[in-house]
Amino acid sequence: MFDLKASYNPTGDQPKAIEALTKTVAANEKHQTLLGVTGSGKTFTVANVIRNTSKPTLILSHNKTLAAQLYQEFKDYFPNNAVEYFVSYYDYYQPESYMPSTDTYIEKDADINEQIDMLRLSATTSLMTRKDVIVVSSVSCIYNLGSPAEYTKMALRLMKGMRIRQTDLLKRLNQIYYERNEIDFKRGSYRVRGDIIDVFPAYQEFAIRLEVFNNTLVDITNFDPLTGDVINRDQLPEERRGSFFKSQTQDIEQYTEHRQKEGTYAEIFPAKHYIAPEDRREGAYLQIQQDLESRVRVLRNAGKDIEAYRLEQRTKYDLEMMKEIGYCKGIENYSRYFDGREVGGTPYTLMDFFPENYLLVVDESHITLPQVRGMYNGDRARKTNLIDYGFRLPSALDNRPLNFDEFLRKAGINLYVSATPNEWELNLSEGRIAEQLIRPTGIVDPNVLILPTKDQIHDLLKRVKDRIERKERVLVTTLTKRMSEELANFLTEKGIKVTYLHSDIDTLERTTILDDLRKGNYDVLVGINLLREGLDLPEVSLVAILDADKEGFLRSEAALVQTMGRAARHILGEVIMYADTITKSMDKAISEVQRRREIQLKYNEDNNITPTQIVKPLRESLIDDDISAQFDSKKGKKKKTEIEVDYMQLPPRELNKEIKKLELEMKYEAEMLNFEKAALLRDKALDLKKLLQ
Repeated sequence: MFDLKASYNPTGDQPKAIEALTKTVAANEKHQTLLGVTGSGKTFTVANVIRNTSKPTLILSHNKTLAAQLYQEFKDYFPNNAVEYFVSYYDYYQPESYMPSTDTYIEKDADINEQIDMLRLSATTSLMTRKDVIVVSSVSCIYNLGSPAEYTKMALRLMKGMRIRQTDLLKRLNQIYYERNEIDFKRGSYRVRGDIIDVFPAYQEFAIRLEVFNNTLVDITNFDPLTGDVINRDQLPEERRGSFFKSQTQDIEQYTEHRQKEGTYAEIFPAKHYIAPEDRREGAYLQIQQDLESRVRVLRNAGKDIEAYRLEQRTKYDLEMMKEIGYCKGIENYSRYFDGREVGGTPYTLMDFFPENYLLVVDESHITLPQVRGMYNGDRARKTNLIDYGFRLPSALDNRPLNFDEFLRKAGINLYVSATPNEWELNLSEGRIAEQLIRPTGIVDPNVLILPTKDQIHDLLKRVKDRIERKERVLVTTLTKRMSEELANFLTEKGIKVTYLHSDIDTLERTTILDDLRKGNYDVLVGINLLREGLDLPEVSLVAILDADKEGFLRSEAALVQTMGRAARHILGEVIMYADTITKSMDKAISEVQRRREIQLKYNEDNNITPTQIVKPLRESLIDDDISAQFDSKKGKKKKTEIEVDYMQLPPRELNKEIKKLELEMKYEAEMLNFEKAALLRDKALDLKKLLQ
């Protein structure tokens, strides 16, 4: 079912780990662990386990950057299968909240990334239509999403030759949240031209043309929404062919027949994950009204007349909006009523879209699992204030992430992946632990050197210059944001090409900085705790840990092992710890790295292996280089461009790129509070969009 493509075979510890994990996963053992050092090919091992066990797979990562990296790697390994990406679709998100101490209400504010929204819908659509699915996700997978049963039930299934009136077809499209738009044909919309209905599914990049004549669906074709060119079956991406035609509700003969007859069947899934079936809406509205009246009485009896009035006005307005247009701002806070869940009931999440005994791969489990544990309480604390002060009904508490017990119940067959797994994962695995210490390249764990903190900066400068002469890169980890900035400034004054990473830098800019380091635009990268898990930087030969003897979560055993692992992808990898004492965490971390190093050296000697340097190509950027190049990723300053563009002469695809550039500039000017300039850019982008019509 899963077609693994790779130009190399498992080596070192990989064959043994693959065999052991395949055996336990195939036997549906609930918990197992892959303990693999940095650079040992854990991702390739997991890919082989997926291929061998043929289980739909959810890969859970603790941040968007690593999720994007894993998504690209699995897309490369499985080009003919459905590899999907599911992370938060917000470029900017300010949750609704209330601070009683200052009587400040902050309304929810968000900027949705349309591309990520499409990928999220694509993930659920693939899960509903095929079995060979791998979804790479952040912790977004534990948040309320809507019922998969309703999502599937509401899908519009069309077959060439079926009897259907055009008015009924349009009504069904409206019911699954597709909007009629004759001017701007975009994802999640449809347009009507005589007997022809064009539908742009919210989860894919090609559109569907439906021709209805004499109450019969006479033709179904796929086309490029930008050019209008008809797309034949053999032109569709391989991973989309199955998902477009195959439904789990069909038998295999019917499915085969539809695949042989091009353009005979179409399946259109809803444009939103929150589905409110018409037959359930009236009952939901009535229940909301009853709960509102009950809650208002409680507030008034407690002497909270202002809160009662506020809640009554806000909820009645939401009800009116839902009745009139089927939607309101913050409708997710009423999801319990539409899902038919009990008070406090477990919400539906992405995990519910997977079949029983699916494979859950928890990447960097020592960080990801604690992150999952913490989501529920943080969300509840914020919403309790909103409820107590009359901004929301208590039902808002049921629009929430899973708590940890619910997460474990929804999890399938768990595979924990980490170089430093916690005792929790190891205990649950009960001996089902595959250790992967040997790297396919023969590279061994780095040598560790401990130096005093006196004159540590000047010593570091000398070592950095040595690395630069050899065209190698350096990572430096500090304890504070201020220290990282000051160190970066010091190195800059000394003529070193350096930048720094910290939590204020967004995901896209962080990815750009890491790429710039690999390209040689920077020689040194300074950071705090952002230089640990998952960074794949084979050009880095030196990792310097300042103040290594300051005990804390940034200098714990696991943190130190992970940080040292960043130097384990280079044949000359070295770690320098600047410390005046050796802490317990340092001692344990150094001992573990030394243990692994000795095993690796012995394996190389026994098998006559000479370590070879990793050569890893740079993957394409998440956005077009010609768009991102308009901005300086370090300071956010727009670069000057002197090119005059004759837009009338541009082909549609290039015109689309120009529109993206203008929209990016518009957002930049708005952030700089240059609203007049932003408005001009917006109008210019709208004018260009008209040229596409």
